[in-house]
Formats: sequence, structure tokens, C-alpha cells
Amino acid sequence: MSAPLEVRRLGPGDREEWNHAVAGLPTGHVLQSYEWGELKEGMGWRSHRLLKESMGTPMGAALVLYKRLPLPGLSIMYVPKGPCFHPDDVETLRALLRALKNLAHSEGALFLKIDPDLTEEDSRALGVLEQEGFSPSLEQIQLRNTMVVDLRPSEKDLLARMNQSTRRNINLAQRHGVEVVTGNQTDLRQFYELYQETARRDGFILRSYDYYQRLWGGFLAQGMACAFLARRQEQVLAGCLVLLLGKKAWYILGASRSDMREVRPNQLLQWEAMRWVKISGAESYDMWGLPEVLQAGQPMWGLYQFKRGFGGEVRRWIGAYDYIARPNWTRVWRRAFPLYLRLRGGLANPLGAEAAAAGDA
Repeated sequence: MSAPLEVRRLGPGDREEWNHAVAGLPTGHVLQSYEWGELKEGMGWRSHRLLKESMGTPMGAALVLYKRLPLPGLSIMYVPKGPCFHPDDVETLRALLRALKNLAHSEGALFLKIDPDLTEEDSRALGVLEQEGFSPSLEQIQLRNTMVVDLRPSEKDLLARMNQSTRRNINLAQRHGVEVVTGNQTDLRQFYELYQETARRDGFILRSYDYYQRLWGGFLAQGMACAFLARRQEQVLAGCLVLLLGKKAWYILGASRSDMREVRPNQLLQWEAMRWVKISGAESYDMWGLPEVLQAGQPMWGLYQFKRGFGGEVRRWIGAYDYIARPNWTRVWRRAFPLYLRLRGGLANPLGAEAAAAGDA
């Protein structure tokens, strides 16, 4: 089965063309960037980059990750936070979905998982997903809710949109002598140690140092990231890594000490990160992840309270959708993979077999 003629596959040397295309699309996301594909290729994945154009103008794009299974000719396939297109351009979406399905069959994929930045209001696009055989996935990889801060207003207006306690904590950190500086590659080891402490405290999955070294170094080298460290008297209290693509920024990693929280370094850290990316040309700041249920007492409720203090807008994406290319093999996979992990002494990822294999943030 061959891909439609209007969708072409970019080669390994097309970094600039690819990132320009993704950045220019309304639903473009940093997890669809050339660098994200490189990061995953260093972890055993392979990738394809599909681009749909009209008269030389990019209309849609899809970074496709796939991983071979220990079964001859079979794989799993994932399009992280994609495909990218204009939500009203249903013909581009249809062309991309058909090209992706063709690719899934040619690569022996059990299933194809996509995760575009669409909301329930994008009814025309959702109708195309259903028509093309995609259905809501039982197993999610990315968190569906997020908080996005519009950076286009002035700094004065951005501060005015924050709640009073957030502004007060920014001022409190400054009065206590907290300063925020930009980090570089040499700061990664210290950040990772801080991240280990955060993972133990908050109970999330910590990946290897090599993973963060690839992530941190790869994006910094391309000018698509900035690391920030909040310090007081030369002691690092908190840190974060922000990724950039086009006019968007994403707060992807954050870490903080368990003590010294009374000087509120995290509010100042986020504010300085927003100021920096705004000056760099970003118009939005995605704070990356909120609870599934926005209700007091739910897991991550404290994180939601922290993030909403910055005056952003809650976005709820539709989440992952699946196209099942090989139903029988997919059923076997979903039953066998958790057992495989237990036999190896590992813990099954609570997001499911696909999430455990995909290993995405």
C-alpha cells in the first residue's frame, strides 16, 4: 500500500524544512519537532516524517515513531501530539490519516496511536477521525489537560492576570534573595539530582540520566530550549527546562528541593521563564499537564492550584485515538505486555502497554 501522492516523506537531512513546517501549523507541537524524533531514535525507535503541502505551503505534518517488536515483521506506531494541521482543514487531516494508515500496514504495526492537539469543539476534525477508523484510545500517553498562558500582553498585564497569592510569592522570593539564572550543559548533573529528589517526593517515574542528557543537550544545541535555575546564596533551590518551537514554549521538566519552600522559588522561577521566552518571541507558554479531573482532592490538585495562579487558560485535548491495524495481534499485545514486564521484574506503566513501550513524557 502506498501513501497518497500529495503527502511526501522527508529525509534525514531536512531538519530546517521540517521544523519550519511544524512551527507554522496551528496545532504544531514540540513533540513533533525534528529533535524529538532524534531523541527517540536514540532510544530504539525509528521515525518517518510525513508532510502535506499545497503549492509549496505546508498544510499538515506527522512525525511517526515506530518500534519493532520481538515478533517477526511486527511493530507499534505512535504520532506524539500529532498530526499537525489546521483544525478546520479536514481534507489535509484526511490525507494525513490515510497516509498514516498506509504506513502502519507497510511497517507491520499492530496499532497506530495519534494524539493531536484538538478539543471537543473541533467537531469536523473529530468526524474525520471516526470516518477513517480511529476511535478514542483506552490507553493514554500524554495528560489531556494543560494550562496555557497567553504571553502577548505586556509584562504588567501578565502580572495583573495572576492571582494575588502568586504575585505575592514572586515578590517574597525576590525579598529573600532568590535569583533566577539560565543554565547550560554543565548544570545538568545538579538538575538531575534535584529531579531525583522531586520524583521521590511526588511519586512520578524517573528516567535514566542518559535520557535527560539527550533531551537537555539536543534541544539546547539547536537553540530550542532554555534551562532556568532558582538560587539563593549559591544554593540551587529549583530548576526547570523549557522547550521552544516557533512562537510556542513548553515547560517540560521541573524540579525543586523539599526544604526551603518557604522562600517560594518556584513562582519566581516560572515568572522569569515566561519573561525570557516572551522576549525570545514566544506568544504562548504551555505549563504541561493538569489533573484528569479538575476537582479538589484529586491527584495533582496541588499542581493545578499552583499553575492556575499564573492566569492561564485550561485546555482539554481529546487525548489519544487509535487505529487498530491488526486486531488479533493487538489483543495479544495488550494482554501479554504487562506480564512480560512483571517477569522482567518491572512495573507495568499505569497508562497501559502502549505508554510503557512509548516512554514519552
